[in-house]
Amino acid sequence: MPDTRQLVLASSSLYRRRLLKRLEIPFRWAAPKFEERAPRAHEKPSAYTIEMSLGKAQSLIRRYPDALILGSDQVAVCADEILRKPRTVKRAVDQLLKLSGREHRLVGAVVLIDARSGRKWSSAVTSRLRIRPLTRRQARNYIERERPLDCAGSYKTEGLGITIFDSMRGDDPTALEGMSLISVCRFLREAGVDLLGKNHDG
Repeated sequence: MPDTRQLVLASSSLYRRRLLKRLEIPFRWAAPKFEERAPRAHEKPSAYTIEMSLGKAQSLIRRYPDALILGSDQVAVCADEILRKPRTVKRAVDQLLKLSGREHRLVGAVVLIDARSGRKWSSAVTSRLRIRPLTRRQARNYIERERPLDCAGSYKTEGLGITIFDSMRGDDPTALEGMSLISVCRFLREAGVDLLGKNHDG
């Protein structure tokens, strides 16, 4: 029997809600009750993003004890430094200039928890990107126009940010936008969700 339980996205991110809507299945979203910690020196980005994703999903288990709960996190990595959401224009401009003319990685994790059984699925997806050389004026103009202050790396590849790139390489283009839908689909299928059923009106 297909699993018809509620799917909950443990995120208040508009980007992730838009991504999940592409699957055309019903879900609800809720802000996770989880305090993210700063990454430690020399910490593996994949381990860090999986831990943050897991914490977000686990924080909603009491509220949704019978649901499938989805958590996700993403960071940019330049050399060995993990870059998180800049939050301010100055930090965003500084991040872009740090990445300017260099290849960096975008590491995103997805975790699905079956709150009823406790079963968990997790994976991290790495994409490699190269931003073209930018002047401070160009970086500031881009930041002021698109305001990607809540985006790891200080850009939005699905928007005006495409103008600052020389190349992008990865296995899942949706991972660049904030959450790997290929991973999400695999986990949901393994949890018993029929993604291509006749309808999902429940």
